[in-house]
Order: sequence, then structure tokens, then C-alpha cells
Amino acid sequence: MNVVFISPQFPPHFFHFVAALRERGVNVLGIGDTPYDSLRRELREALSEYFFTPSLHDAGALLRAVGYFTWRHGRIHRIDSLNETWLEVEAQLREDFHVPGLQPADIAQLRSKLGMHDLFKKAGIPHPDAIAARDASSVKAFANKVGYPLVLKPDVGVGAARTFKVSTNAEVDEAFSTPLPCYLAQSFVSGSIVTYDGLVDAEGHIIFAFSHEYTDGIMESVLEQRDLAIFSHKELPPALDTLGRQAVKALGLRERWFHLEFFRMADGSFVALEANLRPPGAFLTDMMNYSCEMDVYRLWARLLTGEDLRSFRYTPKYHVCHISRRTGRSYRHGHAEVVARLGDALIQHREMPSVFTSALGDEMYLTRHPELPAMREAVRFVQALP
Repeated sequence: MNVVFISPQFPPHFFHFVAALRERGVNVLGIGDTPYDSLRRELREALSEYFFTPSLHDAGALLRAVGYFTWRHGRIHRIDSLNETWLEVEAQLREDFHVPGLQPADIAQLRSKLGMHDLFKKAGIPHPDAIAARDASSVKAFANKVGYPLVLKPDVGVGAARTFKVSTNAEVDEAFSTPLPCYLAQSFVSGSIVTYDGLVDAEGHIIFAFSHEYTDGIMESVLEQRDLAIFSHKELPPALDTLGRQAVKALGLRERWFHLEFFRMADGSFVALEANLRPPGAFLTDMMNYSCEMDVYRLWARLLTGEDLRSFRYTPKYHVCHISRRTGRSYRHGHAEVVARLGDALIQHREMPSVFTSALGDEMYLTRHPELPAMREAVRFVQALP
């Protein structure tokens, strides 16, 4: 089996996906923008061959790379990156080389927030009203219908990049003082962000589903530089599981990771925010492993190589928490004091890659707790201000 893996070196922990495929006997063919000699040793050992290009945005270079791999190794069976940035690139290459998986037309709808809006509404999944934000007048007319505040965001994008909230007609006019191409306006929803993350097999069966919760919204974390924490649940709320399964079915996903975001409202109900056709970001894949004492990298490799996983079982045993801190902010407790206080609950401490810092902080304490109150106390201690 020949699998082309785009950008195997980033995010840095994604080398585990490549290594897991190699363990299954897969010929893993990497395309990346990092010189081969700079790749970590474990990744070099797991790759059968590697094609370096200075820019993964160079469509011609990627076309040549997959053509070369086809000439060298024969038919390409899968092309993936598991990375939001390259979803369109991998889809185009699948179409070019007749490889199964999401095609450009699929990505055009499923990455579009307006496309998701229409799909969720059609499937009867609660979702905030939204329109294409063509100009200030259309947005103000929408506000007259649904009320302020509204969120203005790119129709295609990840996280909260270039996203902001408007609460008056004057703020809308100010927002449109600079061009906002391909934007949408969406009703602002206040609630806790809870995820529905997992894997669906080639027949559409969900074989693994898990949930994380954010202590703040990503938009607020980016715009206000708040200290964020993300923690895992040991149990899926039944209402979330029902809506999550409904959404995965509506999206028509096959043999893929999914990362769905919902708002949990004050009354305990859930409202869909958006769908992402990839694993959850940052180090949440590791958090799932630590919670369930399993290996989701190997699980994905088993899925991709055709193993029937419908009988797969798992049990979340711990709440695992990403606790962020920001450089330049004065905290009550220094690093040494935090390490001593957390003790055996501390799994990792690391600096975050620069691409994650705006939303997820500059450093992360990854902790594991059998019970939720102890986890919440750890978050308070780590993020306490003077």
C-alpha cells in the first residue's frame, strides 16, 4: 500500500501517524517543505521516500512529486495530511491521480462555513443563523432580523484568525472600512465550546468518539489573549453524542478523522458551531491517548489499512488538561512551584509551536487527573495571577 503524506514534519507530533503506518507495512511517501536532513530521526526512519519542496503552496511541485512517486512505486492508494492547511491541496491531488477520499467539490462545501450552515440546517442540527457578508448594508439588515452581536469571520479558515465581534451598526461600518472578501456574518452564541472528535470508518461507522471542553472561546483567547485551558471528558454527554453522530452522517464522512465544535448552552442543549475534517488541533491527539491509555495514531493506521474496527472498545479513565500560560504575563506561582504542586499529575511541560501561541498560549502544562475537581484546581493554581 502506497500512502502519500503531505507535511509529515508538522505539527511535530504527527510523525507518530507516519510511524504507525510504517508499522503496518505501508510504503509512506512524504512531501514536505523541511529539508530531509532536518527531519527528526524517527520520521526519517518511517518514511520510505521523501520529496522536498521549498513551498507546499507550489501546486506544480506537488503534482511532480506524486507523479514521481507513482513512477517509482506504482499506484498511490491514499493521499493525506491530517492538516487543515492542506485539505484543498490533498483533495486536488486525489482527483489528479484518481485516489479515493474527499475530492475538491467535497472540500469546497465542507470547508465553507456557509456550506456547513446549509448542511446543518438541512439535517435539523441546531446552528447559528449566518449569511454571506457582502457589504455593511447586508450585515446590518441581517442584524435587524436576528439581533446583535454578530461574529464576522472568513468563510474558510481555522481557529479565530481574522475573526471579530460587532455589536452596533457603527461597528459594522468600521469593520467594512477595509475589504472583507469571502466573509460571513453569524449570530453570536454564548456558551462553552465542547468538541466531538473521533474516527469514522470506510462504511460510515463511528469507531471512536471523544469530547474536549474549552474554558474560553478560541475567539476570545486570540482577541483578548486570555489564558485558555482545554480538558477531556471521561463521558460523552448523550445529547452531544446524538448530535455528533447526526452531523457525521450529514457530512457523509468516510475513513476520516472529524473534529466537530458545539456550544453547550445554559440549559444543557447543544448548538453546532463548525465541522473540521481532521484530527483535533494542537496536542489533543496525545490528550486522547493519555485519557484512554491507547494509541490513536495506531488506531488511524489500522483504519486506513482496512482493518474492521467495529468491535473496537475503549474506556476514558482520566481528565487530561492542556493548561496554557503566556510569555510576559506575571503569574503567582513560578515554574518550579507549579511542577512541585502538580507532582505525578504533570505529564508534559513544553513551549508551544509559534503557529499555536495566539490561541493556545506560549507554554503548556499537560496534566492528568482521575476526577474533575482536582483538574479544575490544577488549572486555577497554574494560571493564578498575583
